[in-house]
Amino acid sequence: MNSKTSALLIVDMINPFSFKHGEELFQQAERITSNIIQLKQHMKKQGSPVLYVNDNYGKWQSDFLNLVDEIKESNAIGAPIAEMLRPEPTDYSVLKPKYSGFFDTPLHLLLEHLEITTLFLTGIVGNMCIQFTANDAYSLEYKLCIPSNAIASFSEQDNQVAMHHFKHILKADISPTQKWLN
Repeated sequence: MNSKTSALLIVDMINPFSFKHGEELFQQAERITSNIIQLKQHMKKQGSPVLYVNDNYGKWQSDFLNLVDEIKESNAIGAPIAEMLRPEPTDYSVLKPKYSGFFDTPLHLLLEHLEITTLFLTGIVGNMCIQFTANDAYSLEYKLCIPSNAIASFSEQDNQVAMHHFKHILKADISPTQKWLN
């Protein structure tokens, strides 16, 4: 991994989980949070940028830090994860209106500006937002690393289908985070 050309994307982890089956997804997201935190700390030490790519939850006049604070201060079940993954002042954020982090966002322009060629994708939901973002990243010719223990879906079966797609279709390295921490 070349830290100067790699970036970590944390997708949709800042989340209230206040939707149908949100509690089930929260349990899956909680399971991967420590792996994302470890990877984030490692990549920051290496000089790689961290980008939060997050759903805007229909709040078109909000900014990301307000969204983080709203979730943290609420009684939402996602508040503990928002607290653990709170962005640092040097982190970037992109709010997305749809599944893909690239669709109708400045993500690609920001990555070009930062001269990023390799993306580490982490977060939720593996077979939805991660997959749409990964597909677009692949089309834009980014190299993909999608650690298998830093992605969660509503079910383990859904996650395994997504991981198969990442490895065999998008040619992503799906090694667990431990590979990158050494």
